[in-house]
Amino acid sequence: MKLHEYQAKGVFADAGIPTPDSQLASDVDGAVAAAEEIGYPVAIKAQVQVGGRGKAGGIKLVDDEDEAREAADAILGMDLKGYHVDSVLVEGAVDFTDELYVGITMDRGEGKPVAMVSTKGGVDIEEVAEEDPDAIAQEHVDPSFGMHPYQARKAVYDAGVDPAVARDVSNVLMTLYDLWEQKDGSDAEINPLMVTADDEVIAADAVMNVDEDALFRQPELAEMEAEAASTGDDLEQKADEYGFDYVRLEGNTGIIGNGAGLVMTTLDLVDYYGGEPANFLDVGGGAKADRIANALDMVFSDDNVESVVFNIFGGITRGDEVAKGINEALEQFDEIPKPVVVRLAGTNWEEGMEILNEDLVTVEQTLEDAVQRAVEYAEEVSE
Repeated sequence: MKLHEYQAKGVFADAGIPTPDSQLASDVDGAVAAAEEIGYPVAIKAQVQVGGRGKAGGIKLVDDEDEAREAADAILGMDLKGYHVDSVLVEGAVDFTDELYVGITMDRGEGKPVAMVSTKGGVDIEEVAEEDPDAIAQEHVDPSFGMHPYQARKAVYDAGVDPAVARDVSNVLMTLYDLWEQKDGSDAEINPLMVTADDEVIAADAVMNVDEDALFRQPELAEMEAEAASTGDDLEQKADEYGFDYVRLEGNTGIIGNGAGLVMTTLDLVDYYGGEPANFLDVGGGAKADRIANALDMVFSDDNVESVVFNIFGGITRGDEVAKGINEALEQFDEIPKPVVVRLAGTNWEEGMEILNEDLVTVEQTLEDAVQRAVEYAEEVSE
């Protein structure tokens, strides 16, 4: 479960992490009224769960009523990387002198939570990790004991944070870890954590992702789930209705498979062969036509998708049953809107390949061939 920025900031503020004055608005007049109450300058920020909002035009800094009205009108209702913007967060602008990054996540390789601090805040932290990994100080935490104060101080020191704000940054990191642990978090981060001329630190952004399976013991966050879902991505909402494991990405090659490992393998191969994955979609077990049709409907509904690759492994569910399901599903469409490539393996895969209607799909014998063909189709459309 992903909290919106305004929800995460509410959680952080309640725990004592400083955040700017802010109000949520769902229309232009409400945004202007909020800006007037907070006082200019203010930032008007699209409330969608996607990175890179600023570069995509989803965050604007304004100095007066006219600019606020113009910015709110431009942002509300816009399509931001496939997400429809229904609300904006209006918050007081921060006069900052430095931008830091602090975050908590699970290092699965080490089997421990890891706290991270960097002086390269305000930019994509994944890019920093790839281009300059030494710029991110890391401190692993034993979950049996939690984060010790000395560990927070060490991470801040190793990152090279200005000693004038080191104590405050350490306190923020400690609080962030406590929230991550107490709220059953999967990720918690502040990027940027801004430093002002008065040596104060303020969380200018907030990310909080929570383990959905733990919501039964997080009643306050469970109440936020419906609100977050109602303003989230339409396709991800549809995936919840269909019972699919689905993550929307930014590429143009749609991926459908049965089993998370199989889908991840396909996703990696799309990237390996020069394509860009559009999604992660695991249909789970079963091959009934309506389930396959729902999966296709989801992927076809993504405007970014230019081709689709099916990677199905028949286990208990036989390959011939899967093939029948694919045929029946595709026959429900008057016109196949995107080229579909299918690869079957496992139980009765040969029978399944013979059953597939090659007027509706392209059939490939190997996963590598299927992925390459799907990537080629996507590239042809893009050209």
